[in-house]
Amino acid sequence: MNRPIQSALLSVSDKQGLIEFARGLAALGVRLISTGGTHRALREAGLPVVEVAAHTGFPEMLDGRVKTLHPKIHGGLLGRRDDPAHVAAMREHGIDPIDLVVVNLYPFEATVARAGVSRDEAIEQIDIGGPSMLRSAAKNHRDVAVVVDPARYGEVLEELQLSGGRLAETTRRALALEAFETTARYDAAIARWLFEQERGGEQAERFPRGFSLAGRREMLLRYGENPHQHAAVYQAGTRAGSLVGARVLNGKALSYNNYVDLDAALALACEFDAPFACVIKHNNPCGAAIGRDLAQALELAWAGDPVSAFGSVLALTRTVDRAAAEFLASEQRFVEAIVAPDFAPEAFELLTTKPKWGKNVRLLAVGAVGPAAPARARLELKAISGGFLLQDPDLEETPAGELQTVTHSAPSAAEVEALRFAEKVAKHVKSNAIVLAQGLAVVGVGAGQMSRVDSVRLALDKAGERRRGAVLASDAFFPFPDGPELAIRAGVRALLQPGGSVKDREVIALCDSLGAAMVFTGRRHFRH
Repeated sequence: MNRPIQSALLSVSDKQGLIEFARGLAALGVRLISTGGTHRALREAGLPVVEVAAHTGFPEMLDGRVKTLHPKIHGGLLGRRDDPAHVAAMREHGIDPIDLVVVNLYPFEATVARAGVSRDEAIEQIDIGGPSMLRSAAKNHRDVAVVVDPARYGEVLEELQLSGGRLAETTRRALALEAFETTARYDAAIARWLFEQERGGEQAERFPRGFSLAGRREMLLRYGENPHQHAAVYQAGTRAGSLVGARVLNGKALSYNNYVDLDAALALACEFDAPFACVIKHNNPCGAAIGRDLAQALELAWAGDPVSAFGSVLALTRTVDRAAAEFLASEQRFVEAIVAPDFAPEAFELLTTKPKWGKNVRLLAVGAVGPAAPARARLELKAISGGFLLQDPDLEETPAGELQTVTHSAPSAAEVEALRFAEKVAKHVKSNAIVLAQGLAVVGVGAGQMSRVDSVRLALDKAGERRRGAVLASDAFFPFPDGPELAIRAGVRALLQPGGSVKDREVIALCDSLGAAMVFTGRRHFRH
């Protein structure tokens, strides 16, 4: 049974498009019922509107906490129009049907994303009446339409105008699904925030007993990791400083692989406060460096592996200035995407007017990048068959006081600085990571190998002659002396690793026999 919509309840925090939509409903003869600020906005626009308190005969109370939690509201939403018993009960109790609910919720996520928001402020932004109305209307969607997104107003109004005030069942189903998706996401965001408030306390659990993903689809992607796969990107949690919330200033639509690589790049860049640049290819860093300024950092990072750098993505910790843009815009260089705090106007113009770059290069302004950036991961999630895994992100840096020189030779102060830099980079290299550095610049990376000695070979090969005098950081212990021996005989002067192998004594003896320094950290940074 598809009856025309005769009454609508409107209660929105986001007033975008509200007046135009309500005016269209009124023109169709729909009776408007509303609450609080929404009622005031409609009345000031000259629209005929009944306040909820007048509709229910019960005043708003408890500072607005109780407005729509009333049988005349929920009875009007939940009553089935094709059930004689429901119709009789509604008539007996003076409950009028409500055919359309237009509700969007208190901005809880935006509130808790603000710096310095108090717990009391956050709690007051937990909407109760709104989700209740959405759930009631969505449950009874055969009889009640529900609109939760202002972006839907235009198409809903057009269908009503073309169909004599009616909405098709397919439309009602789609709108109901959106409503339940919204309430699920809203509740998950609240639960997650409450958990984060308690996390770290003496009585708190490290991981919640229940964990719900709360995401909103931002866009469909052209395809996934491969052309035959479908994909979409979702926004979850704070937008501030995040990849999903970044301002895309230029370029083609981002692909699935762009997002994966940019996320890896941004995670590495957030390790550093200094002017820093990293070059990511296939989800691994092939170059990374700290410089006196961004242009120098870029030059050093690119030199880490210039062949692999072509067609890469970059993450930078400073606003891109003209000098940095001039380095990138040479004919020998091209990248798929750059994420940075921002782009100076002259840098933006340069990057977007070069023939090879132009409209192709994707430029993303993400705001602050560094250890204190709001987008640093709080939890890492991986889907597996039947569920998912959660873990803390690997954010800890080995304290200087925990570094242990285990060889007769000790690294110099400059070598220690380079080792600690290489260790941070190694945290972001996948599987059996070996990172070679000269000063504060990566010169060779070994990644993704099934044996650590092969990663050493690969890193040495990438470094070429730059391996002489370099330092080496390994994400996990050396199971045999073969890797260190290869590195030292190739010119590496100091090595850093967590230690903990049954072969540690043999590895240390090898280093001593060849006059190299080795430092143990006691902390593994393996990334599978």
